[in-house]
Amino acid sequence: MHELSVTESILNLALENANKAQAVKVTGINLVIGQLSSIVDDSIQFYWDTISEDTICQGAKLSFNRIPAVLQCQDCKKEYSIAQELTPCPVCGSYRSVIIHGEEFYLDSIEIEKDQEMIK
Repeated sequence: MHELSVTESILNLALENANKAQAVKVTGINLVIGQLSSIVDDSIQFYWDTISEDTICQGAKLSFNRIPAVLQCQDCKKEYSIAQELTPCPVCGSYRSVIIHGEEFYLDSIEIEKDQEMIK
């Protein structure tokens, strides 16, 4: 259910930035989401379709760029990617690791249209 509040935040950011840019329409939203974040793409899309109605964001295409998880072993300092959680270091087998990448979640960019008459 936290995806609703996350989606509301995305909408607010998109509207704020679109207004600053004097956009008449938001056509795309580009999101970066880490593999280890608890964000579910389909849920974000579902809420987006509902809460963006009657705004300049209605119909904007959401693009999800998933970032793989990268950990660093605290024993041997090896950085490695994981396919699933609780994966030991492939070099020394240690579970003592810190996350380098994979928890990201942010609005990377928005795509907008401007009124051609305003540009002239």
